[in-house]
Amino acid sequence: MEPNMISKREFLRRCAICSAGMAFGMTGLEPLAKGAVGLARPSPIPDELWKWSKEALFYRRVGEGLECQKCPNGCILMAGDTGVCRNRVNHNGKMYSIAYGNPCAVHVDPIEKKPFFHFLPSTRAYSVAVAGCTISCLNCQNWEISQFSPKETQNFDLMPDQTVEECLKNNAESIAYTYSEPTTFYEYAYDTAVLARKKKIRNVWKSNGYINEQPLRHLCKVMDAANIDLKSFDDSICMKLNGGHSEPVLRSLKIFKEEGVWLEITNLIIPTWTDDLDMIKRMCDWLVQNGLHECPLHFSRFNPLYKLTQLPVTPVSTLERAREIALTSGLQYVYIGNVPGHMAENTYCHKCSKMIIERRGFRILNSNLERGKCRFCGARIPGVWS
Repeated sequence: MEPNMISKREFLRRCAICSAGMAFGMTGLEPLAKGAVGLARPSPIPDELWKWSKEALFYRRVGEGLECQKCPNGCILMAGDTGVCRNRVNHNGKMYSIAYGNPCAVHVDPIEKKPFFHFLPSTRAYSVAVAGCTISCLNCQNWEISQFSPKETQNFDLMPDQTVEECLKNNAESIAYTYSEPTTFYEYAYDTAVLARKKKIRNVWKSNGYINEQPLRHLCKVMDAANIDLKSFDDSICMKLNGGHSEPVLRSLKIFKEEGVWLEITNLIIPTWTDDLDMIKRMCDWLVQNGLHECPLHFSRFNPLYKLTQLPVTPVSTLERAREIALTSGLQYVYIGNVPGHMAENTYCHKCSKMIIERRGFRILNSNLERGKCRFCGARIPGVWS
């Protein structure tokens, strides 16, 4: 057995443990190999290519190096180099992903956890993640896997066909590419999604949206829904807080909409960083002006994590003011997340304002939705309901 991989028996045992779910996506797994250290450029892979590797999509030769064209980082890798995402390498003149069939987190989650509130409510998502990320958020809640390489985590041996098989065994209606950043395990996610579609399984993408246009449009052909983290509407804040630009994410939102992928958006409100109400107003106005008024917007409450443990939690009053701004701007469905029991967890008809879906956390308590329409006034409620 290869280093850091587990047997099928152990995999099934851990799946049983993982199915209960956990906020950070690590139940039943040791998140890191002992003594692992996060490196920007891990040691080159050996002459014999790692088993969990596949030649990468979207790269080109530039002089003596290879340029990755998957995300806006545009890494140029010389022989033996590893990209910013920690899982693309230049090996013998070709670019490979070393994040193929080796997820470090596997769970069965309620779809509402992603969060998706207008996509197949009350269904289950078979969730997978491989280590790595295209950016480096100071507040990352999953930094134990996002800021490491697949060679530094303990992983499952789970190729695309096995992922689909396990999804069916767990009676999940969709496969979610989530927890870390799925753009970094693009080839694994794409191949899995192709097979999943043949089995009538939906595919959902939980991402930071930091991806180039060509690979994104290619991906949209096999994705059914996406929830994108719009980190900040201010580029300078985005660079300092997240290590990436905001413009590529805004472009991704428009592309998902153009390609017919169901889209929901999450904005984490962090005190002193992203809680400026004028900036939130500009963000909401931009979403409406770009035809995204029907896309649910989730304002999420920040809890001190990773490199921002000195900050307080987001006041509920700030989240409520942000929601009021969004609704006034013309967004139809605006939610507040990480505040269990808040009325803004519920769905209210944009036309008659009556409650049509009552939620508590990830559970639906009551529904007045009939064939995608409000039972009270008959208005069509945007979403994928069956």
